[in-house]
Amino acid sequence: MPTRTAPGLSADELARIRDTLAAGRKPRVVFRPGAGDQMAGQVGQVVKLTDPEASDDWVVVRFRGDDLPFSPADLEIPSKSKPPAPQAPAVAESVSATLPGPREEPSVATSTTVNGAGRPVKGAKAAPAPVVTDTPVDSAADRAAEKAAAVKRATEPAARPEPVAEAAPDAAPVPAAQSAKPARKAAKPKAPPSLTVTLTYAEGEWMVGATQGSKALAKPYVIKPAEALKMVSMLDVPGVHDAVDEIVSAARAEAEQQAEKLRAELAEIESRLAELREAG
Repeated sequence: MPTRTAPGLSADELARIRDTLAAGRKPRVVFRPGAGDQMAGQVGQVVKLTDPEASDDWVVVRFRGDDLPFSPADLEIPSKSKPPAPQAPAVAESVSATLPGPREEPSVATSTTVNGAGRPVKGAKAAPAPVVTDTPVDSAADRAAEKAAAVKRATEPAARPEPVAEAAPDAAPVPAAQSAKPARKAAKPKAPPSLTVTLTYAEGEWMVGATQGSKALAKPYVIKPAEALKMVSMLDVPGVHDAVDEIVSAARAEAEQQAEKLRAELAEIESRLAELREAG
C-alpha cells in the first residue's frame, strides 16, 4: 500500500476506501485541481481500485456515468464541515488566430498532452514537436487519450450552450391578433325535448295526458270535472273559458234531466211497492 503522495488520499484513507468497496458501498471523493479545471471541486464515487504498480492512475471514479482512472493525489475525502463546491458548467473554448495577408497562419487550438507521470495536462497548446515522456508512449498516451475522451464526454453536455435564435432585422413583428390562438367557443347546452300536457273532453269525460318529445310521460286518464275546471282557470284565454262553460252547462243540464227521470222512476216503483204491501 503506497504512502501519502503529496496532498490527496493518504494510505489510511485508501485502506478505508478499499474496506468500503469490499462491503458493497461506493465511497465519495472530491476531485482536486490536479484532476483538471473542469472537474476540480466536483464529487464522484470510487467504484474500483486497480493495481498501483501497473499505472499511477489506479483509483477508478464514476463521474456522470463514466468510470475514469485517477491518481490518489488527484482526489480527497469530502469535508463533513462544508458541502462540496457547486458544480459549475464547463465551457469548452477554441481559439483560432488568422493573420491578414495572402498566407493564412494555422489556427491554434487547445489540446491534451502527456506529462512525465503519464497523466493528461488539460488546456496545453499543441506543439509541433513530439512530446517526450519517460514512460512508454504506446501505453501512457493511450491511457491519457482514453481518459481525456471520457472526461470530455462527461463534461461536454454542460459545456455546450443552447443556441439563441435571433430574429432577422427585417422581419416584421407578428401582430398580437395573429399570434394569439382563437378562443374556443363554449359548447351550447343541448335543450331538453319539448313537454306537452293535453286536456281533452270527449263523450262526457275529461282526460289529461303528457308527452316529452316522442316519449309518453302519462297516458290519457280520466279526471273529475272540478279538476279540469281548475286547470282551465289558470289559462288567461277568454275563448277557452267560454268553451268550457258551454261544455259544463250542457253536462249539467243532461245530468239534471237524468236525475228527474230517475226520481220519477223511483216514485213509480215506491207506489207499486206500497200497493203490494197493502194487498199482503
